Amino acid sequence: MKISKIAKLAAGAALIAMTAGAVKAQEQVEVLHWWTSGGEAAALNVLKENLQKQGVTWKDMPVAGGAGSAAMTALRARVTAGDPPTAVQLLGFDLKDWAEMGVAANLNELAEKEGWDKVIPAALQDFSKYDGNWIAAPVNIHSTNWLWINKAALDKAGGKVPTNIEELIAMLDAFKEQGLTALAHGGVPWQDGTLWEAVVLSTGGPEFYKKAVLEADPAALSGEEMKKVFDTMSKLRTYFDQNFSGREWNLSTAMVIEGKAGAQQMGDWSKGEWLRADKKPGTDFVCIRFPGTQGSVLFNADQFMMFDVGGDAEKAQMKMASAVEDPAFQIAFNTVKGSVPARTDISDEKFDDCGKKGMKDLAEASSNGTLMGSLAHGYAQPAAIKEAMLDVITQHLNGQLTTEAALKRLPEAVAAAK
Repeated sequence: MKISKIAKLAAGAALIAMTAGAVKAQEQVEVLHWWTSGGEAAALNVLKENLQKQGVTWKDMPVAGGAGSAAMTALRARVTAGDPPTAVQLLGFDLKDWAEMGVAANLNELAEKEGWDKVIPAALQDFSKYDGNWIAAPVNIHSTNWLWINKAALDKAGGKVPTNIEELIAMLDAFKEQGLTALAHGGVPWQDGTLWEAVVLSTGGPEFYKKAVLEADPAALSGEEMKKVFDTMSKLRTYFDQNFSGREWNLSTAMVIEGKAGAQQMGDWSKGEWLRADKKPGTDFVCIRFPGTQGSVLFNADQFMMFDVGGDAEKAQMKMASAVEDPAFQIAFNTVKGSVPARTDISDEKFDDCGKKGMKDLAEASSNGTLMGSLAHGYAQPAAIKEAMLDVITQHLNGQLTTEAALKRLPEAVAAAK
């Protein structure tokens, strides 16, 4: 064979290899997220498998930590280096913060083609869009004001679910008498805040929650109603076990699943752990709104913000965004994750009793104006204010601040963070 012909064949082979490599790169998404617990990983696998069927390779970039603070540190490093991932799991005001930097992809064409405006609630669109442009694909709607109860422990305590704080305390006392950790809790700021915001809503109702949390009104943050909130938090602290500090949320869930603890206040992602342990609602566990909060929903929605990666990677990115909003995926994912669909046109037929309740409660709260953003999960205040409030809440819960000092410090911390 002549050298010239060999050269041509070699060049052709190289071109084929380069083309194959380009296609491979084009059909890959790199996703930064913090879904690392068992139930969360199982839910995420639904999306991975969906994309794999479309020929899109998933490159995982998991960062442990339930509220995503560690993930944000990793993301800043990537963006600063000029190498953003394809998509990032983001919450609330973090979406707005990153969009302001001009690093978001524009999903308008896809959103218009698939009619996202008609099926995604306006409360979510406020965060999924920036300057009127779609920048993120919402995966679900979580709510944080839930209480998860071990059914056997509840039955032994009389079987009555609590409807207010007084009845909650009575149930927790009964759990202590059984030799259980009455209230499983992980002592990290976002978990402290998740419990606190439920107590705020239970103590003062939705209007007080709006004043104190959504508006950060100084009078509401320092008044008599807030004193009741902090006093209740001090009381609830007495039902934790001694090893609560620093515990991950899913380990607290496991305590309730295993019958070592009676109850846990946590968002509905907790249900994913129960399901993974082959437990059934109504049989093995009971899901109720945190006592005193029925009729209101504090929401948190996981969203995948698409970063402006440009070039060949954009095709795979759009496939991922479309896959996230696919109704079949919304059902498959949320029945595993414990959340409810981000779309309002999904039937509850395939959801369990807790899922059906979650969807019904969401519809009710949305129509009544009591669907409100969670502070601890970034949908009530920007990051600086949120962190300032959580700092005071955690210090108080750990006994570093008296209630009187917390009432003084909380509005001061908010003012300093603005």
